[in-house]
Amino acid sequence: MKQKLFIIIIFSLTISDIFASATVKLSQIGRFEGIRDNQIVGYGLVVGLAGTGDSSRNKTTIQSIANTVRNFGITLDTNDIRSRNVAAVLVTGTLPAFSEKGDKLDIKVSSIGDARSIAGGTLILTPLKAANNEIYALAQGPISVGGYAFDSFDSVVQKNHPTVGLISGGALVERSTKETFAQTNQIRFLLNESSFETVVKIVDKINGVSSKLRAEPLHAGKINIHFSELSNSERFKLISQINSLTLEHNIEARVVINERTGTIVSGGDVRLSNVTVSHGDIQLTIDTRYQVSQPFFIGRPGSSVSTEVVPETKINVTEEKAGYAEVQNNATVANLVESLKVLDVSTRDIIVILQSIKRAGALHAELVVE
Repeated sequence: MKQKLFIIIIFSLTISDIFASATVKLSQIGRFEGIRDNQIVGYGLVVGLAGTGDSSRNKTTIQSIANTVRNFGITLDTNDIRSRNVAAVLVTGTLPAFSEKGDKLDIKVSSIGDARSIAGGTLILTPLKAANNEIYALAQGPISVGGYAFDSFDSVVQKNHPTVGLISGGALVERSTKETFAQTNQIRFLLNESSFETVVKIVDKINGVSSKLRAEPLHAGKINIHFSELSNSERFKLISQINSLTLEHNIEARVVINERTGTIVSGGDVRLSNVTVSHGDIQLTIDTRYQVSQPFFIGRPGSSVSTEVVPETKINVTEEKAGYAEVQNNATVANLVESLKVLDVSTRDIIVILQSIKRAGALHAELVVE
């Protein structure tokens, strides 16, 4: 048995310039109350897999296959189904506000059985429901997977997560959402990230749009906007002007990582001072061999003497020379990642490093894990 233990030591890490200023529209930093997305989900089957689908141990998949073909007038006994070309999946997506019939949505497909991969498969017609148990969309189409898995004689080669895939535009909206927005003389604006400084700036901007409206802050993340008696057309015109207002906004530094695909994206202006990273490998090898113990004995039959198999175990620990990298002053997260790559640190190890830095309180930027 072999295990690799990675030792990573971070010294003297500080981050400056945590915030970067940018001119943004109000629509980019907040939304009006009542305008929101909705999550939808459904259970379906992926077909056309090359022997990488669910095994016969998954009774749910077997029953689903039988139910599906029954809809086409074919009756099968579940005991007769032995195909590994099908996988049971959960389909998830987001239904945007103001969605209308015929709109297309991107969806995510995730295996829930023991399928090894859903690459190359096709999702068959799957209804997608919201929290109210109503069907809002139908999903179907070929799956795009950002990974692969191959196995032969219990040896497996895998990259990323081949059991999760995407279908761009794979869902068709069948039921319109019912938003009641701006039907009264009062609306509220909600900030994506609460900030007293930003709220004050927005209130001043809105009050300068027209004398027919008045804005006041309710708290650090909510603004109440009151209109005079206006027609719907006039009200929506003012809302459009509010939505298009621009202001100087401090954008918090952000690092986004995707553990499934091994992607790291650094946003904002995250700058590092002197950083030293030590990376070494400890390889632990446990080798067990079995010896046959055959005692030499002459005596009466029935004596409690027998041949035994005795394990002989050797444990060998070796430590390779640690790598060393130094990042110069005023460097960015990109420079840190580049320096770690010089040490042949894998992307997944870099993700662990960034998460550890964040937990230690040294990464003064938002870390988003997808």
